[in-house]
Amino acid sequence: MIDSQFKDRVIALVASIPAGKVMTYGQIASLCGNPRAARIVGGIAHFGPPDLPWHRVVNKSGQLAAGYPGGRVAHGKDLEAEGIELLGVGQDVRVDLDKLIWRPRQN
Repeated sequence: MIDSQFKDRVIALVASIPAGKVMTYGQIASLCGNPRAARIVGGIAHFGPPDLPWHRVVNKSGQLAAGYPGGRVAHGKDLEAEGIELLGVGQDVRVDLDKLIWRPRQN
């Protein structure tokens, strides 16, 4: 069962990811209070509000999500539409996390 407060924190954090930047599922889970809940973040992305910038969320290696609507190809196209350069080919398409990771300020 997903804690509704955790889900709300995930949604708020994803909504705040700036264009041209990305975060990882694990990074989001950790910042929202449950560092071991990366898969739950993925579930929230899959079943959550479609109007959020879920395309700005990638896995811990910077790889694109197979579960993204339209698969990795659509995920890549949505990132490229924001000017994000993709690295690799085929199933190994990824983003450069060192260059694109967004680290929000902690209060």
